[in-house]
Amino acid sequence: MDMVENNPAEFQRVPVRDGLLAGDLRRLDGVRLAGTRCHSCGEVSLGQNQVCLNCGGDQVSHVSLSDRGMLWSYTIVRNRPPGDYKGPDPFKPFGIGLVELPDGIRVMSPLDVEISDVQIGMPLQFRAFVQHVDAEHHEVIAFKFTGVA
Repeated sequence: MDMVENNPAEFQRVPVRDGLLAGDLRRLDGVRLAGTRCHSCGEVSLGQNQVCLNCGGDQVSHVSLSDRGMLWSYTIVRNRPPGDYKGPDPFKPFGIGLVELPDGIRVMSPLDVEISDVQIGMPLQFRAFVQHVDAEHHEVIAFKFTGVA
């Protein structure tokens, strides 16, 4: 069990970026990436936007994006990123991939896959997780894609 389910009065969950995640953050297995679908041009974009990022139209709807995708491209991060890195300490190399979703969008995401197993075209599964606890004692929820057996 995670911290919110164990201590509901102590922790509040917040997304790593407003408008990025859809669903109840108290139950991470139901969280998905949030998207915006334009009624004019049909474009799907990442996050909850008020206008279409493609055509500028204001007739949009907010949707939950698919939790399955395919690895379209990737790179391996072999050195600790500069700045306020929130990953494992000591640093462990990891993959970052461009994940193609059936919704018609590609999303840049950390990959929770052994580096030796990463390959273009592999199926991936979305997973929301507690990245860290911030200064206000909020559990910050981020996402990554994991391998599918």
